[in-house]
Amino acid sequence: MAQNRSDRPNVIVFFTDQQRWDTTGVHGNPLDLTPNFDRMAQQGTHVYYSFTCQPVCGPARSSLQTGLYATNTGVFRNGIALKPEAKTLAHYFREAGYDTGYIGKWHLASGDPVPRHEQGGYEYWLGANLLEFTSEPYNTVVYDREGKAVKLPGYRVDALTDAAIRYIDAHQDHPFYLFISYLEPHHQNRIDDYPPPEGYRERYTGKWIPPDLAALGGSTHQHIAGYYGLVKRLDEALGRLLDALKSLGLSENTIVLFTSDHGNHFKTRNAEYKRSCHESSIRVPTAIIGPGFWGGGRLRELVSLIDLPPTLLDAAGIPVPEHMEGRSILPLVRGEAVDWPREVFIQISESQVGRAIRTHRWKYAVTAPDKNGWSDPASDHYVEEYLYDLEADPYELTNLIGLASHQKVAARLRERLIQRMVEAGEAAPTIEPAPERPSGQRRVLPEEMTA
Repeated sequence: MAQNRSDRPNVIVFFTDQQRWDTTGVHGNPLDLTPNFDRMAQQGTHVYYSFTCQPVCGPARSSLQTGLYATNTGVFRNGIALKPEAKTLAHYFREAGYDTGYIGKWHLASGDPVPRHEQGGYEYWLGANLLEFTSEPYNTVVYDREGKAVKLPGYRVDALTDAAIRYIDAHQDHPFYLFISYLEPHHQNRIDDYPPPEGYRERYTGKWIPPDLAALGGSTHQHIAGYYGLVKRLDEALGRLLDALKSLGLSENTIVLFTSDHGNHFKTRNAEYKRSCHESSIRVPTAIIGPGFWGGGRLRELVSLIDLPPTLLDAAGIPVPEHMEGRSILPLVRGEAVDWPREVFIQISESQVGRAIRTHRWKYAVTAPDKNGWSDPASDHYVEEYLYDLEADPYELTNLIGLASHQKVAARLRERLIQRMVEAGEAAPTIEPAPERPSGQRRVLPEEMTA
């Protein structure tokens, strides 16, 4: 049964694609790319340690829509459609009396235009399954609910933002849940480039480069100025959206979540941009404002993308389904004592069949040498691939796996990873330790083992 306008908060998800956490000012970027996001983080709740559970588009999106790990949604790689019977956030919000809308990139269907039964239960639809192929930066083509092509005027970021503002204006008298999914700052596949609005690339040419990219190179010098231009335009769009809410008197009663599906390592960790265990692939910017989140401050706990669906339902007063595999962060925001997980769990596909955990101190990752990341969702046998000390080496430039000094750390993390895999519904695998190597002067203190 629908409730009155004042009883439930509106919910908006502002979702970017392939955005690194350190593009934001609150994470130390000095280029003033994200003043609107930074203000959200300072006035609301900043999820400082925010990570994807799958660093590639389709699988991450399936997890955000359903609250399940990608191996349980069935979308363990790109190119697999989310099952029509899968229950998404749209279904839960609709059942609670909300209007529901989706605008932008979907990447969970069998093709374009997305057939209605593959639109995830959203009532209003203006999107494309593969927006990177249906559109260009100044030629935005999406499809309506019936599959009719719609060309939106303006630069692509602005075109989708205009459509979102029109939706908000038309639905301001009834609670709504709106998901806005941008392509940016993802690359334009056809030309393998990051084409920003006219004049934006020039602003950032020769500017600050994150230390991992400065050390490892990749395609950074070719692409990062355009990438920064995309991030800047996205933040301007966020500002316009927040202005629209303010002008309509909806600011105080609207939850806005800003997050991304994964990061971008600019061909430094493998032959493309993501699909690795590194911070550059898995760490994303996340902030939330609105009822329940104002003044939440900076959360220090490790939060996964899988935790965001239950968080949104919880914040809207909708019961969180027991089968969802994440946890609402609202108790953390309220400062309640919570037995929160001490690591986040990451599944990796396409580039490999990989698994990883990230604690506050350590990154531990394994790969399945006999499996194919495109055809195999999981394995019963893995080998150790990476171990990083994130306190001493935050940009993951020195792989410690196999060092004699770190054998006990690896053994402890191996147990924790297997436990998380089992909790996610996977069979307990065997993990083959890396060959032991001499460690020189390196030592690990006992209290550092479980950090």
